[in-house]
Amino acid sequence: MIDTVVIQPGVDTGEPSVAGVSWAAVIAGAIVSCALTFVLLAFGVGLGLSVVSPWVGAGISATTFKIGTGLYLIVIAMLSSSIGGYLAGRLRTRWIGVHSDEVYFRDTAHGFIAWALASVLGAVLLASPAGSLISGGPSQGATVASRSGPVDGYVDTLLRPDTPASLTGNGNETRGEMLRLFSSSFRNGGEFKPADRAYVSKVVAARTGLSQADADKRVNEVVTQAKTDLDAARKATAQLAFWLTASLLVGAFCASLAATEGGGLRDGTWGSKVRR
Repeated sequence: MIDTVVIQPGVDTGEPSVAGVSWAAVIAGAIVSCALTFVLLAFGVGLGLSVVSPWVGAGISATTFKIGTGLYLIVIAMLSSSIGGYLAGRLRTRWIGVHSDEVYFRDTAHGFIAWALASVLGAVLLASPAGSLISGGPSQGATVASRSGPVDGYVDTLLRPDTPASLTGNGNETRGEMLRLFSSSFRNGGEFKPADRAYVSKVVAARTGLSQADADKRVNEVVTQAKTDLDAARKATAQLAFWLTASLLVGAFCASLAATEGGGLRDGTWGSKVRR
């Protein structure tokens, strides 16, 4: 026969009345983590500008800079997340009558929640810069091409005369038309339509005084350079995205682990091998 246990109102069931999440500690840890991230990012920007030089043979190489940037992002995540997670575990309310395994889980959750909140706050505060970094890929070519600034350089190369005397007339209308053609081609994958390519070559030949063969060669060189630059930007954006993902995962792990240490020191049980 199975006995049925009926819990009467007002009878203590052994469940502690303290909430399982100390939001004050979580928010404090997240804010500290976010602030440290900003400080370390500012330091990293200054450090990066000090080691990069526009002169050939000076400063570090582009590959070294990319790898160094990725590793520094991971270091930032480790430091800021560990300190934020530690504070979230150390400042939380002590749970009386809770099994040690449950306490360990809650401390881990405190660190993870603090990391998640810090990540969300950072994404909100850095919404515009983050969006410009992460919006790479094929769509970035269309975005860049829709602005006159980057495309102006390519059109300048196309319409640059061999000698100053060969530059005649007002070329504002021609430049505007070339900009529109380049923008349209970048939105379509960086390729001119045959009719557009032939027209651009004729315009270049007429404007610069080059022969038609030389004009065709210049157009091909400029289009190839533009596609190479866009592809390099796409690859750099993809690498940055991978480094950011790795740093976020490392930060989540460090925050959770540091929170268990902070909680254990808070309760005086850190390092104890016996769990009650």
